[in-house]
Amino acid sequence: MTIKRLQPEERLTGAVVHGHTVYLAGQVADDPTLDAEGQTADILRQVDALLAEAGTSKARLLSVQVFLSDMGDMAAMNRAWDAWLDPAAKPARATVEARLADPCWKVEITGIAALP
Repeated sequence: MTIKRLQPEERLTGAVVHGHTVYLAGQVADDPTLDAEGQTADILRQVDALLAEAGTSKARLLSVQVFLSDMGDMAAMNRAWDAWLDPAAKPARATVEARLADPCWKVEITGIAALP
C-alpha cells in the first residue's frame, strides 16, 4: 500500500493517508490570540480542509482527540465543536488537559478518518 503525505512541514505532515484511513497530525490555531472557542473553530476549519484534500469529510471521522491547556475551556471548546459537528456522524472522542508546546495555544485536535 502506498503512503500519501499531505501538507508536509519541517517536522511533521498535516495528514497521512494509508490504505483507507487518514491520520491527522495535531492541529492548532493559526491565530493563537483567539480564545478557546475561536481557536477550536479555526482548528476545525483546518480539519475540514485536510479531510477534503484527502478525499473525505468530517462525516467519516472515526475518532478525535482534543487537548486543552486548561479544562476550564471545555465549555468554550464544546460550543465551537457542537456548531461544527455532524450530528448524524459523531466520532469517538477523548478530551484531556495537557501542556501544549506553545503557551498561547489553548486547544490542539487530532483524529483519524476513513476514506469513502
